[in-house]
Amino acid sequence: MLVRKTLHSLTGKLLLTIGTLMIAGSAVFWFFLFKHQEKELIGSTVKYGHSFVDYVIKSTRYGMLSFQQLLIQQTIEATGSAEGVLRVRIFRCTGKIAYSSDKKEIGTVVDKNDRACRGCHAAAGGPQMIPTWSISRDNTDTRVLNIVQPIMNEPACYTSSCHFHSADQKVLGLVEANLSLALLDHSIRQQGIAITLYILVFLFVISVVLCTILWNFVSTPVSLLTQGMEKVAAGDLDYSLDINSKDEMGELAKAFNAMTADLKKAKQELIEWGNTLEKKVQEKTEAIQRAQDQLIHSEKLASLGRMAAGVAHEINSPLTGIVTFGHLLLKRFPAGTQEYEDTEVIIEQANRCSNIIRGLLGFARASAAEKAATNVNDVLNRSLNILRNKADFFNIKLVTEFDESLAMVKADPSQLQQVFLNMIMNAADAIEGKGSITITTRNKRDNANNFVEVEFHDTGTGISDENLEKLFEPFFTTKPVGKGTGLGLAVSHGIIQDHGGKITVKTKPGEGSSFFVTLPSLEE
Repeated sequence: MLVRKTLHSLTGKLLLTIGTLMIAGSAVFWFFLFKHQEKELIGSTVKYGHSFVDYVIKSTRYGMLSFQQLLIQQTIEATGSAEGVLRVRIFRCTGKIAYSSDKKEIGTVVDKNDRACRGCHAAAGGPQMIPTWSISRDNTDTRVLNIVQPIMNEPACYTSSCHFHSADQKVLGLVEANLSLALLDHSIRQQGIAITLYILVFLFVISVVLCTILWNFVSTPVSLLTQGMEKVAAGDLDYSLDINSKDEMGELAKAFNAMTADLKKAKQELIEWGNTLEKKVQEKTEAIQRAQDQLIHSEKLASLGRMAAGVAHEINSPLTGIVTFGHLLLKRFPAGTQEYEDTEVIIEQANRCSNIIRGLLGFARASAAEKAATNVNDVLNRSLNILRNKADFFNIKLVTEFDESLAMVKADPSQLQQVFLNMIMNAADAIEGKGSITITTRNKRDNANNFVEVEFHDTGTGISDENLEKLFEPFFTTKPVGKGTGLGLAVSHGIIQDHGGKITVKTKPGEGSSFFVTLPSLEE
């Protein structure tokens, strides 16, 4: 299993591939080098063989010119007895052996298929003037170099008195020498063994160096990267690689460390986001619960409003009777008497109650929205008449700064009254029943358009930036449970937008807030 894992690893594959290439390359190199060395050695031996035959020819030249056959035979025998020389023979052109290091062959005629004769008889045109050589094996399987070289006719030969050769004869005979290549073969084998040893040592050294390089620069970093991947996969995002090389492995280690850092950061962000999401879900759940409670409370207030409207309508009839009988009673008392003044107080207070109830009924009565030319100052006065006598406003100073030349607007008075009442009551809640509320109306021109602006300024504590962004969201309120529904400003914002206007806010913590209701005027 370990061997299989090693072979399938990157280092194992590299070693196997490079090792195979090195062995194949070394084998090819060894083969060509061995053949080259053998060719060079054989070439040198052939060259030596030709030199040896030249030596034989030159050694026997004097004997041939003086026709001393015994001297020629002795010279052939002497040269044939040298180490590595197997045989030396001189042939006549007829194939007859004239001289030989083996005396038994003298006078015999060699066959035409003999190596010495094959070169002449195989070619057209007679004897060849080019030396030839060949390599064969003897009975002991030893290689033998056969050199055949022609003896050329010289002027000294055909002019000599002892010779009968004519000047037209170019080749006088042949010299054949058989030289043993046993020493050459031994040398080739020794060189082959040496070359093989050199290549094996080279392969061993290269393999050790290659294994060391691959182990230090490939296998170890890859193992560290694999270990790092396993650590990260197991959830250890604090693990980092300590590979400081400046090659691709170092760059890969830096990328790995950067990746783990990013993964750790992303995981932390996911955890924080999950915690935040859980908190947001809890907050939204609580907000939905509060909104549901507020809806229930709003429905309760709506039912209470309908009941209050019915009660107000029922109270309005007795008040009308009180006023009527008060006027009848007033006629019975002379002017200036105490009874007369008391009766006037009864009539005044009854009318006051009737006006309050009439305004309440007008506000609570459900009617279709009808936009018409409306005086904003009148709507504000009716709204203030409803609120002035509330106990919540006894300690509040209501300041009105109405512009008498205020332009008319196209609006539904009852809807505007709803907005103005909500603004005034919110201002009263902001100052907690103590302080002042200033209501200002003015004409305004912006971008060649005319507007009517109503400002509601209170002397409260102001609105924080966090709450300012959510001011007009439905069901958002800073009031305690049971005191506000969070719908007043949202509904008011929708009403004013439906009238083509807008509501803006200016606030400063500790110095109060100003709500601006802007409506387009009917004046061009």
